[in-house]
Formats: sequence, structure tokens, C-alpha cells
Amino acid sequence: MRVAIITETFLPKVDGIVKVLCLLLDHLSQRGIEALVIAPRYGAGTRYNDVPVHSLPSLPLPLYPEARLGFATFSLYRDLAAFQPDVAQLFHPVMTGIPAMAMLKWMDVPTVTSFHLDYAQLAKQFRLGAIDLGFTRPLIDELTKNVFNWADYSLAPSRPVQRRMQRLGINNVGLWRRGVDAKAFNPAFRSRAMRDEMTRGNPDESILLYVGRLSAEKQIEHVRLTLEHLPNTRLVIVGDGPARPWLEREFAGLPATFMGYLRGERLSRAYASADIFVFPSRLETFGLVVVEAMAAGLPVVAARVGGVDDIVEHGVNGYIFESGDKAMLLEGVRKIASNRDRMRWMGQQARAHAESQSWETVMDEVIEVYASLIAERRPRAVAV
Repeated sequence: MRVAIITETFLPKVDGIVKVLCLLLDHLSQRGIEALVIAPRYGAGTRYNDVPVHSLPSLPLPLYPEARLGFATFSLYRDLAAFQPDVAQLFHPVMTGIPAMAMLKWMDVPTVTSFHLDYAQLAKQFRLGAIDLGFTRPLIDELTKNVFNWADYSLAPSRPVQRRMQRLGINNVGLWRRGVDAKAFNPAFRSRAMRDEMTRGNPDESILLYVGRLSAEKQIEHVRLTLEHLPNTRLVIVGDGPARPWLEREFAGLPATFMGYLRGERLSRAYASADIFVFPSRLETFGLVVVEAMAAGLPVVAARVGGVDDIVEHGVNGYIFESGDKAMLLEGVRKIASNRDRMRWMGQQARAHAESQSWETVMDEVIEVYASLIAERRPRAVAV
């Protein structure tokens, strides 16, 4: 089996989409499946491990310079034709994916799209000068429906997103759940030295952890109320993004530590060395970092967005609040932080749930989708 993967974002940019994509590529390699990646040019790399990467000419996205717009060229068609994919997966096709989809259709290659970013919801928070871009939402929704219906099959990361896609009129929507590496994210990585680093020498404070991109839709500033009302509590922010300078000003004078991007074992130790994971975002398709935190043994206080309802059991492994409700965020943290026995028990429940979410199973389900699409496209034998 040969699989072409078309994505709007790739390394060295690090986000939830890239994490899932790399995990998929690793799994395809383990299963002996050949892959090719098509992505906007972010760096000079032409391979990811043993997988070739075709980098398209690209420009920074004006409203979000960390992201890039890739432009299809004739060389893209040439490379696809040379690779001769049996099936293709397009990670939320837009500038790179839509032209690639047209080429794949011309080649009669079965296609599956996966939903990763709700552009219509994201448009609400951007402005172009004095123009509020929220008015583009119906147009984006219509484009999303048509592009995803152009594919043979679509995948949603959670049941809430699956329902939203179906409400938009997208047909043939299956689930591509999210897993976690329970070895990499594990309470065993808990470290007194890391707590010292995270708290600037105050390891006995209750550590609230946020991991992810620093941008407006994450609403990290909503944790400020919690820090103001709960003594001996510190927020540790792991990640980077366009909102970091503003957030550093917002939390000036409060117990907050900005760690920047962490990878590998340092990220594992940061998760395991915290006490509570906070996730106040208003826009997610899943929230991969939530299940990573749970695997590390952290109870979660999270907004009801993306896949949170699928993984957080209110009052058992965490607390869920409506996005934007800073008082309920504070109350959830207070309930956990005020009782160490409850914190420990909820962390154990979080870990138990995460251990049941294997990436191996999740990725094999995607391969089954590929195999099914390939089988449907093959000419059926004519009975004699």
C-alpha cells in the first residue's frame, strides 16, 4: 500500500496537527506502508525519517505568521504521478489540499479528508484592519462542506466535531479518535528538580499546567482569576505563539512561568511534575494535550470544547466548565487543589482512562479505512 499525505502544516512547526501526522507516519512505517508527504515549505528538510517530503513554495499567513500557505505547482502533479499512491489522506485541505485533491481525482486515487481546524469559528477572532472577518463564516462553512464532500470519506477527531460536520451537510463522516503514548507521558517522570525549575524554586506550590500554542483562542488569560484567588498556586505555561508577549504582560506580577516549547523527556517531566492541567480554550477539534496530561496522572479542568466531553468524566478525572466561565474554572481548580487525596484519586482515574487510549489501535483503524477505500475502487470481478 502507498499512501500520499497532504497537509497544510508540517515540521519544524509544532502543533497538535503535526503531532498526529508524525505519529501516523511512524505507524505507517511500522506497518511496512510506503508514504509521501506533501506540505508547504517550512524548513529545508526533504525527509521525515524514511518518508520523503515534497515541500511546496509557501508564504507566511498574514494574520498568523507561524502558519504558511503552500502553492501547488506542476512538480506536485509530477511527484504524485511518480509515487502512484493507492490512497491519499488530506489533512483539512485548503490552499495546498484543494489543488492536490483535484490532481488526485484526475488520477482516480481514492481520498479521505480529516478535520483538524474549524476555520469558520477561527475567523471570528481575526480582523483585517477595521474589518471583522466573522462575516466570512457562512462562506467558509460552505467551502468546507463542498471540499470534504469531494473526498470519498471524511474523518472527525471527536463526536462533537462529527456532529458539527454532519450538520454542515458533510456525508460519510467517520471517527478518527485520538490516542496517547502512555509510556512517554507517565507519572514516573515526576521530578523534584523539574518542579523547582517550573516554580522558580517554590516546589511546594500547587502547579497548574497549560501546554499548547499561545494564541487568542486558547484564552489562557482566564486563569488569572484563579491565581488571584488561590494562594500558593502557580501557572506554568509550556509552548509559544503570537500571544506570548501579551500574556507575559497580562501575568506580570503573578506566579506564572513561561517555559517555551519543550520536547522529549523534558516535556514528559513537565507534565508529570505538575498537579492540575488547565485548558480554558474556546476553540478545539480535539485537544490532544488533555489526554497527554491525563496519561501523566493529572486531573483536568477543561472547557467544554473539542473532544473534552469524550475523555473527561466530570467529577471523576476532572471538571468541565463552559468556555469563558472563569468562575467555574476557578471552582474546578479549587475543588481539586484543596484536597490532596482527591487530587491523587482523580489523577489515578485520569491515568486509567489514558491507558485505554492506544495510538496503535487508533492508527490501525485509519489503515482499515484506507484498505476499504482501495477495495471499493478496484474493478469487481465479473461472474461467468
